[in-house]
Amino acid sequence: QVQLVESGGGLVQPGGSLRLSCAASGNIGLNYIMSWYRQTPGNQRELVALISRGGATSYANSVKGRFTISGDNAKKSVYLQMDNLTPEDTATYYCNVQVALRPVDPVTQYWGQGTQVTVSS
Repeated sequence: QVQLVESGGGLVQPGGSLRLSCAASGNIGLNYIMSWYRQTPGNQRELVALISRGGATSYANSVKGRFTISGDNAKKSVYLQMDNLTPEDTATYYCNVQVALRPVDPVTQYWGQGTQVTVSS
């Protein structure tokens, strides 16, 4: 069973920075994508950024130029460096991994428990 453990959330002032971390345990194989999502009350969870095992990245338009996703394959970990934070970035941030242990397998996704990020003065 795959488990994801996040850390790094907290309270920060506008313009500040935070770094989120997420470590996976269990077998995620060699073919996976790790992502960060965020959700605010009453809204759907939205994709913030993703990174493939090969290092390809993609970002939501709202965070481009401010957030940087990175990964460490050896540690089965993903990070989200968030700079120049605004109150609109306030949300619960969730780590996600999409796994297909074999190319013929369907994709299975797993979620972390979420970590709160609050941007406020």
